[in-house]
This record gives sequence, C-alpha cells and structure tokens, in this order.
Amino acid sequence: MEILVTTSTPRFPFPPHISKTHRKCSMPQILNCSRNTGESNGLSKAPISRELGSLDVDDDGKEERKRNDIWQLFEEAQQNIMYLNKQRLLAMEELGRVKNERNSLLQRIEQLEMQNQATARKDKLTICSELLLRIDALVLNGVIGSTEASDLRGLVIDSRVGLADDIHDIILKNDAEFLAELRRFSKTTKGGDELSLYSLDVTTYYTVTTEASQFTYTIPSPLFPFCCACLYNVVLRNGFHIIHICTEMSPVVSVGSLAPYITGLSCALQRKGNLVEVILPKVVYGIGVTFIEPVYYSSFFSHDKVYGYSNDFERFTYFSRASLDYLVKLGKRPDVLHVHNWQTSLVGPLFWDVFVNQGFESTRIVLTCQGFDSQSLEQPEKLALCGLDPSTLLRPDRLQDNNKSHLVNVLKGGVVYSNKVIIMSSVHTKGHIISALGHGLEPTLALQKEKLVISPSGFDKMTWDPSCDNFLPQHYSADDMEGKLICKFALQRHLGLEEGASNILVSFSLSGIEVQVELHELALVGCIYIGMSEDFDKLKKLCWMASSKGVQFVFMRYGQIPGMTTSFEIFQAEVKDKNVRFIDEYDEGLSHLIISGSDIMLCPSLDDHLLQVPLKAIKYGTAPIPVNFPDSRFRDFGNDSSERSRFAQYINSAFGNMSLGQALDEIKYNPLEWNRRIKDGMMKDFSWESECTEVHISAYEVVKKL
Repeated sequence: MEILVTTSTPRFPFPPHISKTHRKCSMPQILNCSRNTGESNGLSKAPISRELGSLDVDDDGKEERKRNDIWQLFEEAQQNIMYLNKQRLLAMEELGRVKNERNSLLQRIEQLEMQNQATARKDKLTICSELLLRIDALVLNGVIGSTEASDLRGLVIDSRVGLADDIHDIILKNDAEFLAELRRFSKTTKGGDELSLYSLDVTTYYTVTTEASQFTYTIPSPLFPFCCACLYNVVLRNGFHIIHICTEMSPVVSVGSLAPYITGLSCALQRKGNLVEVILPKVVYGIGVTFIEPVYYSSFFSHDKVYGYSNDFERFTYFSRASLDYLVKLGKRPDVLHVHNWQTSLVGPLFWDVFVNQGFESTRIVLTCQGFDSQSLEQPEKLALCGLDPSTLLRPDRLQDNNKSHLVNVLKGGVVYSNKVIIMSSVHTKGHIISALGHGLEPTLALQKEKLVISPSGFDKMTWDPSCDNFLPQHYSADDMEGKLICKFALQRHLGLEEGASNILVSFSLSGIEVQVELHELALVGCIYIGMSEDFDKLKKLCWMASSKGVQFVFMRYGQIPGMTTSFEIFQAEVKDKNVRFIDEYDEGLSHLIISGSDIMLCPSLDDHLLQVPLKAIKYGTAPIPVNFPDSRFRDFGNDSSERSRFAQYINSAFGNMSLGQALDEIKYNPLEWNRRIKDGMMKDFSWESECTEVHISAYEVVKKL
C-alpha cells in the first residue's frame, strides 16, 4: 500500500532507512513555539519578532555577543518559519478533511441514486413477472391456448399496454376478469404508450397440475424475479429468449458453483436486454422455493439434499422431461434452451428425438459444464423412463460410455446433442481441458472441439465493490487507497492482532529536496477455504515460514465437509501462534472485511467457481496467491495464449507464477511496482457482466445461425 503525504517538515522522526539519494540532507533542529494568543497548535511559543540590539560594546566580549545575537535572531527566524509551516500543514489538513467529506457526500448521493434506480427496476420487473406468470397459469388451466398466450406475452414484453392505475386490482382479479382486461388492452393498444409499471404486493401461489406430465408448477409471486425461477426483462427488443433448465440457483437452491453462476449470469444477461427464465425442481425440505413438483412421484424431491441419492438419475431425468412438457404446454418458443451439467443433459437427446417438431424448430441447445468429474453412468434401459429409445442411443457417437461400453454416459449425451458446450474455467485453455481434464471424455471432447468454448467465472459487482461496499468501515478505490488501510486496521482489531500496515511510502519536501521514507511493518494474509485437507501440510509450512517473520494470518472456513473436523483441529493445533487466527464458520460480512483488509489472499485454486475469491481479491486490491506453488495446476495455463481468457492472461502475468514468499518480498523490497500492479488489477472488470456474459452471448449468436 502506498500513502503519499507531502509536507514542508516531517510529521515524525526519520527512521534509519531513508533513501540513499537523500541521506546528505540533515534534519533541522525542531524547536517548540506557540502564539501569544494562547491558542495551542502543538507549539510552546508564539512567533518572535525582535530587533538587533546595539552591538557597539567596548569590552572584549563584543564579537562574541554579536555572534550570539545573530544566532538568536536566526533561531527566532527559524521558529517563525516553522510556525508558518505548521499553519500551512493545519490548513492542508483542514482542506483534506473538507475534500474527504465532500467525496463521502458525493458517494452517498450516488449510492442513494443507485438504490432508487434498483428499486424502480425491481418494481417493473416484478410486475412484468406477475403478468407473464398469470398468462402461464391461464394456459396450464386450459383457459386459453398457446397461440393467444404467445400474443399476450408479446404484449407484455413489448411494454405496449397502457394499463390503468389500478394495476394491483387487475393482477388480483380472477382468471376470467384478468383475461378480459388483457384482451381489452390487446384490442385498444396500437403501439401506444410504454407500460406503466410500479410495485406489487402479491403473496399468493399459482399452482396448476397437468395430468399429461404429472407435475405441479408452483411459483411464489413475491420472490420474482430475483429470488426464484423467472427473470423477465421488461423490454425485450433485439435480445435472446433464454430458458435455463437446471438444479441450482442462488439464493433459492445453493449447493455448489452452479448456483452463483446461474444467478449472476442471468442477471447480467437480463441487464443487457435478454429475456431470461430459469426452471428448477421443487425442493420440499431445506430451501423451500418451488418450481416443478411431481404429483405421483412426490418423493423424488422430498429430500434434505439436492444430490447424492441412489435415484438421482430417475429424479433429474423426470425433471428434464417435465420441463420440456411444461414449455410445450405453454407454447413457449425460446431461442435457447440452456442446460447444465449431467443433471439436465438428457434435455438434449429428448429435445432432438422427441420434442423438436412440437414448435421448437428455431430453438437451439446450449450445455454448460462446471467440470467433467461427475458424468452419471447408467444402464441403457433406464433411458426408456423418459421416453428415449435405448437401442438408438447406445452407440459410440451418441451416449455409449467411452470406457464402459455397456453403459450410457449422460453427460456425454449432453455434449453430443448440444449445439454449443460452454466449459467454465477461468485459467485453463480448451486444449488443456480436452487433453487433461476430460475424466474419460477426452475422445468425445476432441471430436466435438469446434462446439466447445471456454468461459471464465465472474462475481456480482453490485455486491462486491470496495467503492460502495456497505460491509467495509470505509470505501476506497484504485484512485484513493486510504480506505484499504483503514479496513486492514479494522480487521486486525477485530481479530485481536497487532495493528500495523504492510507498507507505507511517505514523501515530503525538506528545504526544497524531496525525501521519501519507507516503513515496512506487518503483512496480513487471508485465506477462505473449503475443506482442502490435502493442502493442510502446505499451509502449515507457509504459516511456520511467514509467521516467524511477523506475517499475520487469518483462515476462514467455508462449509462443513464430513470428515474434515479432525484434520482442521489438528491443523489449528499445529500452527497455533499469536499471529494466526481461525474462523470456523463462514460469515458473509466478515469475508468482505478479510478480502479488503488482507494484503494477500491464499487461494487453494485460482479457478474458483464457488466463491470467486481470486476475482474478488483483485477488485479489492488484494493479491491472489496460489497455495500450491509451484504446482503445475496453477502455473501451466496452456501454451496457446490466444485461447486464454483475459483473466487467465492477467493472473498468469501478475500473480499466478508467484509464491507467498516472493509476494512478501515484493511488498517489502519493491513497493512501487507492487502498488502499481495492485491498482492495475483493481481497474479491471472480471464481473459476470464482462467476459463471462460476452462469451455466452457470442455462443447464443452462433447457435441461432445454425
């Protein structure tokens, strides 16, 4: 961290390690003085104004007295100069205080404006969601057909309906009255005013059962569009209509990296003018937001967990088929059906073998894989449960597993039957994933290479931004880093650690000569980890090495993994030190303070899809350093730089090839370069709305042309 303070006199005594280029300048003697007005400015005497006394003395001490008087006048002049400098310092400090208050006021005004805009947008989106939801319910109840429903949806989406001011009453009317109002607007509206929208307070549930697919579609109104399955854009012009069929979405159902990805990407796509919907299975216990619920197989999703049961294949196969039945029933014709991981990969074969001729001729399939380590191998005959023909799919070019030819590979089917496959990786290249990270799917990925694209993860920049983060004691940015130092002191104080900065550069002028002083104090290293028992030995060595040099550590544990408690307790006992702190339970607010207050974040992986710690650390001016340096998993990001994401290129050049020891040395011995690197990273955008959204929109554009 760099703090520049320009003054005429030093604000504290020189430390012994002043820059060599300025050692010739000597410190003037500091004398205390104050004004005779009685006001105190930290000086003991007022400015002195004296005339030179008579020097006409006949005794032998004439010359000595003359020299003494001259020296006394010099001292008094020096005191006057120092007094004026002190006043100048006070004026500069007051000016700085006023400037900070002004900036703080402007930031507060900006935050209030953003909140007002967000509230207005939420109201519009909520009302649009309610209208579209009621139309869906009318179709499922058999009140209207899919053709009329499509017309009414277009009416709402294009925002050409001049709704009356009593829109609350319209939404709450029964189906017949609600439909009559929409039909009246449809007949009277001919490109009129934009839709007049404002907030609703509707708490009813719309539940409709269709015997054909044997499922209930249940949607809690007040959670739309931010906390549940449908994220609608009020005005859809040239964007895409995308429907995600998946098993997770934050904060409704959040288990792994899929949940934040679905929410972050959907919001980013929506803000760029796309219509986005998300379909989730019903979860009865735990997180209780409901979307698709089986009627005759209600036990399918009556579990405490989302995954990990013996009937996972049957559960998610049923959900995939029911989702497609639902879309056919409502007459929806999305541009893209976006499926995720093996759990909804069978949407691909179902779509092309069963549903494509039911109005989906212009719809295309996109599959996202968070990784290839989970694939689901099953007996071929189980495919018949959802209406697929096992005899046509147990083939090498379709679903037959590459290693166990008597089984079908569900994830392989998703790759083969999708028009585009997006692989989530922030650091690896396509070639490296195909050759080394396919978990047995390497031959399939090689054959399907042209349809594969790599996308980095992102983070929510509305929540993670140090310039407006409400969890921080003071905001800061790349242009004003003072707040980061305050965050560090606040974190040290909260943890009971000795307070001190890792690096302060103080610059001031002395008699026209610029002097620079470097203070090296305490570095703080943070780490938010998930289990990673295999990394405990490495972490212990790092702690022993660095804490002996005064480096401070804070470890926060995310989640409770079975079997990890003992390893964690052993780890705590072995690295017990006055400079090390452990937090055994994840706290969202404290995680913001740890990332902002640390100088370095130790990362078990630079390819973190769940917490996105490396991405957030860069934004907060904290260096993400890999735990497993020089492990090739983090150093080798691929030979072809053209295949690397922008994040991979940046992290590889900035921090990816740096060990913890090297980073600490850089902070201590090369602070100017370190601070330049930190500020450069803070000004980059690695949020969901940046490269991640660009990759997805590009993929949608390609598949729409197929």
